[in-house]
Amino acid sequence: MPEYRAPLTDQQFLLHEWLDIAGHYQRIGKGDFDQELINEILQQGAKFAETELAPLNRNGDEQSCKLSDGKVTTPDGFASAYQNYIENGWNAMLGSEDFGGQELPYSMAVPFHEMMISANLSWRLISMLTESSILALDKHAADCLKEIYLPKLVSGEWTGTMCLTEPQAGTDLALLNTKAEPQADGSYLISGSKIFISGGDQDWTDNIIHLVLARLPDAPPGVKGISLFIVPKFLPNDNDEFNVPNTLGVGSLEHKMGLKGCPTCVMNFDSAKGWLVGQENNGLACMFTMMNDARFQVGLQGLGIAEAAYQGAVAYAKERLQSRAPQGVQQPDQKADAIIHQPDVRRMLLTQKALTEGCRALALLYAKNMDIERFGTDQEKHQAGELLAFLTPIAKAFFTDVGQESAQIGVQVFGGHGFIREWGMEQLIRDSRITQLYEGTNGIQALDLISRKLTRDGGKKQAVTLAYFQEIANNISNAKDKELALSILAEWDQVSQALMGQSGEYVASGAYDYLLFSSYSLIGVCWLSMADTASQSDNEVLKASKRKTCDFYIKRLLPKKELHKQSLTLGSEDLLALKEDEFIV
Repeated sequence: MPEYRAPLTDQQFLLHEWLDIAGHYQRIGKGDFDQELINEILQQGAKFAETELAPLNRNGDEQSCKLSDGKVTTPDGFASAYQNYIENGWNAMLGSEDFGGQELPYSMAVPFHEMMISANLSWRLISMLTESSILALDKHAADCLKEIYLPKLVSGEWTGTMCLTEPQAGTDLALLNTKAEPQADGSYLISGSKIFISGGDQDWTDNIIHLVLARLPDAPPGVKGISLFIVPKFLPNDNDEFNVPNTLGVGSLEHKMGLKGCPTCVMNFDSAKGWLVGQENNGLACMFTMMNDARFQVGLQGLGIAEAAYQGAVAYAKERLQSRAPQGVQQPDQKADAIIHQPDVRRMLLTQKALTEGCRALALLYAKNMDIERFGTDQEKHQAGELLAFLTPIAKAFFTDVGQESAQIGVQVFGGHGFIREWGMEQLIRDSRITQLYEGTNGIQALDLISRKLTRDGGKKQAVTLAYFQEIANNISNAKDKELALSILAEWDQVSQALMGQSGEYVASGAYDYLLFSSYSLIGVCWLSMADTASQSDNEVLKASKRKTCDFYIKRLLPKKELHKQSLTLGSEDLLALKEDEFIV
């Protein structure tokens, strides 16, 4: 597998030239971050990803995690890399200054997060979930809990998990059975089992803070009866030292298709002591703070995998000599031409490039609005929140679909070598496959988009999103590109409005097609805007690359939206026509 190199040129172009990130920071009160400082952070992040994490990736996959006497051991080098990570302050980037964090803008952290994912997704998962835990506690926990747990989580001295899923309760959390018994001292005893818990145990930190969904004895049925609890691996002794084992443990490690370097645990809670986060029976709302952040972060996983696959495929295509190019001899000093000169290989590489860079642009737009939701005025926060709510299922589902598609293309470019483990490409397929499943399957994301975020919402979030992208389109200087961008948005709006008032069955039947139709449309607008900005760049190679890749996207990928547009209007008759016994096996 070729060495990973952080895509600094593209990230810096998007931040500085396309998004005018320095001007954005001035507007949100973060004006200390000028271009020089931003680039320094990106370069240091690249160094960590390239030199610390990437070299551990293949060994992590080969060695995997081990469980012995109830304790998990992660692959060689993972724990020491984590110590370097927290010693250099990376874990504290987004944390509140009240608890020792740096309170940096999200748009400063997201490019670094992408780098870590490309370099070593298994390693990144634990720190990612800790960041999501911090968000939930900071927003919903009582001050007394914040003061105890947030400084340790923000610094990275402790890590956090999400404990939602049970064997019978995946997407439908209304079915969960874990119980919480209130105690006289204000604590609760948590009993039950959770599955698929990433980082449920590890050898990186002295304590792990589990956020657990459970039911109180008198809780109403369904999701309205779920509460959230903080359940540490170790409890405090009389001197407030956290060294008293709680009654919880790892039942087993899951044997997985990929992400073998990350411990995915079955967690058993046997009257484990915990404390309520937020209000009783309001746990799902608290957990969604964590889940929405995690869904975007999972989208970034798709982006990171796509970039890693693209880099590997390009490097191999430039080196692999096979046959002569149909357009004529390209390397007369060699016995054959490199396969990058083959038109079909170009098709594959351009598909990876156009989708990856398009998703990166949308990811940084998303991150910019996360900044506004956190640091803007009340009105700005509301508008950004509506936009983010609409874009979250798109980012999670489309980005992870792209990650899997790019990984599959990567293997195809490598040919037979792509099927062999030592080249590293097949690992990307295995590692990325889960991203389409966890934090809500991509089908669930599509349903969330078309129902909660569109039809049930009365189109409010879609209208905010439309206005935002219309502003992007109107700022395109090239008249032809501006006209095309606005027409894409007009068609998207027309299709969206036509779904209003349709039956739930009709809407659900077109959900995935609507998500893909929306994704190709909005990323098409991003591409037209990026190409327009790049036309003013001093970097001649980047200028040409953006324009030509934009043309490829518009001609070859954007038309895919028409198929999805047609499919989403077909209703459910053919989907539901077969009776159960007619699915013959």
